Amino acid sequence: MDKHDIILSDEKQFAREVTLGVIVQQPIAAWHYLMPGMFIVDFLLRTTAISRYTKHFMFPRRLAIDAAQHLLTGYEKAAVNSRITVDIENWLNSLNLYSLQLAEVQKHAVDLLTTHYSKLLNAEGNSHYELIENAYTSREAYEVHVRELTLAEADIDRVIIEKMGQNEKLKEKLQLEARQVEIGRKKIMENIF
Repeated sequence: MDKHDIILSDEKQFAREVTLGVIVQQPIAAWHYLMPGMFIVDFLLRTTAISRYTKHFMFPRRLAIDAAQHLLTGYEKAAVNSRITVDIENWLNSLNLYSLQLAEVQKHAVDLLTTHYSKLLNAEGNSHYELIENAYTSREAYEVHVRELTLAEADIDRVIIEKMGQNEKLKEKLQLEARQVEIGRKKIMENIF
């Protein structure tokens, strides 16, 4: 498997783990287990939620890793950035979430991820962890990336909440998701450094 596929595969796994962490935090009502067939319905709903969340979580990551790959193979940075901007706008429009501010904060996150993935693609290693370890010479260097990305993701969440209105359920879901991402990233750091 090449580095691009290794990174993409691990990011998808990370997205699934975050989703499962969010879903597990939302307990199932006891009556679901008392009704025949509800287990199957619940299983299908959770599987769909995992698939949907993974798709949305991966969209900016896929853009960024593809951009890093294109830059590595000699594409012009301006052309790559232009394509990212158009893809973000189309994606947000498809979700009925487009605003200039949301597109800008999303683009910033993709830029951070592109820089990160560029480092990984230029590093030596046969696993995602080895690539991170060799791309970032110390835990502190990797923590800087994680902090910057976490702040960018918090900006995205803030803009979404502003756009969607002060919906407590949405705010709670985004906070829970951010917490699961934080737990996953700490686990990665502990395994690497």
